[in-house]
Amino acid sequence: MMTRRLLQLLIGLAMYGISLAMFIRAGLGLDPWDVFHQGLAVKSGLSIGTVVVIVSFLVLLLWIPLRQWPGVGTLCNAVLVGVFADVGLALIPEISHLGGQAGMLAGAIVLNGIASACYIGARLGPGARDGLMTGLARRTGWSVRTSRTGIEIVVLAAGWLLGGSVGIGTVLYALAIGPLVQLLLPRFTVPELKKSALPVVAADPAVAGP
Repeated sequence: MMTRRLLQLLIGLAMYGISLAMFIRAGLGLDPWDVFHQGLAVKSGLSIGTVVVIVSFLVLLLWIPLRQWPGVGTLCNAVLVGVFADVGLALIPEISHLGGQAGMLAGAIVLNGIASACYIGARLGPGARDGLMTGLARRTGWSVRTSRTGIEIVVLAAGWLLGGSVGIGTVLYALAIGPLVQLLLPRFTVPELKKSALPVVAADPAVAGP
């Protein structure tokens, strides 16, 4: 079961990074955090993947006062999404016509939804940004929706001021990603192992649990 969880986590994070590259190549707007990442990349001259990794670890520092603890999935998320975003940008060509851009945007949203369901469903720890949202809600008493909205408004505004791409893709992502993940998550959530109702003799390897 752990093998499946790790494999699903890694595949999900790889797809998430590729979906970010697809959003960028579509050129029709990014989700709020990636508007911020792109804006920082524009100003710093670093690749967007490198910026994603750096921001992920900076956000993890904010977990400390929130008493939020990362899992293995959190650390993998912090590194691999940025790495695969740069891989995707190296492999996916730029698109200059609107039809291709629209198709790329639609594919990016769907792939991002599948990727999110995969890594969340692996149950190995939230991403740095998701953990910030839930940790802030827990410590302040705000709702998760309020925490998420407040954080995303701040990073979206900052990213736009830095030169990040805001457009129809930003709006479509905001409208579509929640329902899409809700639809897909049950199909990708790895079930917890149920304990047997019968007594288990731990000394007998033939009947002992894993």
